[in-house]
Amino acid sequence: MKPSGHELTIVVVYVDHILLTGSNLVEIQALKHHLHTSFGIKDLGCLSYFLGFEVSHLPDGINLTQRRFTQDSLKEFGFLNAKSSTTPLALNCKFTSSSGVLLRYPTVYRTYIYKLNSWINTRHDISFAVQTISQFMQTPTSSYMDALEHLLRYVSGTLGQGLLLKGVDSLNLTAYSDSDWTSCPKSHKSVICYVILLDKSPVSWKSKIKVQWLGLLQRLNTKLWPKLQLKSLG
Repeated sequence: MKPSGHELTIVVVYVDHILLTGSNLVEIQALKHHLHTSFGIKDLGCLSYFLGFEVSHLPDGINLTQRRFTQDSLKEFGFLNAKSSTTPLALNCKFTSSSGVLLRYPTVYRTYIYKLNSWINTRHDISFAVQTISQFMQTPTSSYMDALEHLLRYVSGTLGQGLLLKGVDSLNLTAYSDSDWTSCPKSHKSVICYVILLDKSPVSWKSKIKVQWLGLLQRLNTKLWPKLQLKSLG
């Protein structure tokens, strides 16, 4: 990140992948020329795909999805063309430690969970469902697998969903949170959920089990951190 007066240039590097963005096209072009002179980089043009994220440029902003990655995973699991479900979890879904029978091959369940946790980067609609079924990775049962397969069918039917990050001049942060007190059937702790919006675009969200006072600290810390980051950017 390089602030220069009212201009800003940001460089994101992951192994041999480089992403450049900023408010001044002349500075970006100069930086690309310098990198090419020093390292011999290849300019792939406007961003369309980066580390599994697909980027579509729209008149009112950027649409961010993981359609290809999700599609490949569903095909691997055998759920690509499965009958879709209308909700991430079945209505009034409740679990206990004695629900169902232990799975013979729990590794399969854990593999699914690892994939699902990467999908919530662009799918906040499945965040609560993933958090719920992730609690039972140590001793998963048939009931939890049924809930997981229900979620996979939901994702299969909503492959096109993602995030719309709107291009706006304002940097107003708004945070919403809610708690379902002592609702976790396993630990009897509270489940808190929050979402943070930059203007009208979601930039951070989570669903997690917390005791009451830790949940409050989590919400305060999560809301203050982006404000400090925006302040540092000017």
